[in-house]
Amino acid sequence: MPVLTVHSAGPGVTVQDLGRPGWTAQGLSRGGAADRLALLEAAALLDHDTGLAVLEMAGFGGVFSTDRPLRIALTGALMQASIDGVPVPPNTSQLLAAGAKLTIGGARAGVYGYLAFAGGIVTTPVMGSRAAHLTAGLGRALVADDILPLGGDPAPDTPPRRLDSTDRYSGGLIRLMPGPQTDLFDDATLARFLSTSFRRDPRGNRQGVRLDHDGAPFGVASGLSITSDLIVAGDVQLTGDGVPYVLLAECQTIGGYPRIGTVIPADLARTAQAAPGTVLQFTLLDIAQADATAQSDADLLRTLRQACQPLIRDPHDIADLLRYQLVSGVTAGDDLEQDGDGTQG
Repeated sequence: MPVLTVHSAGPGVTVQDLGRPGWTAQGLSRGGAADRLALLEAAALLDHDTGLAVLEMAGFGGVFSTDRPLRIALTGALMQASIDGVPVPPNTSQLLAAGAKLTIGGARAGVYGYLAFAGGIVTTPVMGSRAAHLTAGLGRALVADDILPLGGDPAPDTPPRRLDSTDRYSGGLIRLMPGPQTDLFDDATLARFLSTSFRRDPRGNRQGVRLDHDGAPFGVASGLSITSDLIVAGDVQLTGDGVPYVLLAECQTIGGYPRIGTVIPADLARTAQAAPGTVLQFTLLDIAQADATAQSDADLLRTLRQACQPLIRDPHDIADLLRYQLVSGVTAGDDLEQDGDGTQG
């Protein structure tokens, strides 16, 4: 069985998959990748299914190697990466040779980067998932000298691929759907919320991110007390001081703060990938409009697979260029000595 060696790791490198659905009633949120789309992009590049387990890197990567040649994929935040000094472009698959050092630095855009391996990370599942859920005490962040088991690459000779990714790192307009407490906010408060430009605060983690804004705080009419009820990732919760938080993968499962709406799943990755200082603004869809954006993981993966293209590599960056056959035909070498009529000159 191939293994991954962690030579160094940033403070937020964890194993993640699509999480643990079905445990909310027991007090455990789904968890899983903060940017689910990035995980599915990696699965598409590597011809894997939705059960792929990967490394999630929050802000900074590390140095990694494998003991067998394996294809890898880098998706999510745009992070500086190289294999033995040769740059690795984002949103691509590459062959990582046995013993080669893959170095992943800081994020140039976005927050969460993903490193996937063909065959996936095959640590022992806990409650149906390999994902670390740090809030719940399941798993932990990786550190230097950790060794993880990997699945075998079923097709190591597959040529490198690329996948054009939508820009979800620069913030912008985020779509909300109404929640059970949206009607508790009067029309003026809701209109002001939707017209406000928020800035991603430096305070945030896999539980949620705080949004700063200029102006008065937000609150429900008459300061109504809210009975604690179900919470899901994407809920926009307003704390007692009137500051909004967008809840992410490791959010709590119940809460009593009012929620003005819920970020639709299609836009939650854009929210998670917003670096501190990024500007976000919200628009409110009705239920029918929100439902029209819904797409299953399987359907999205199918679409992403169809969008994968061969990676055209820059010859300047191909250290093993001479290993490739660049001319499809072979001649005796005397064809250049022939006249235009095909006779020997």
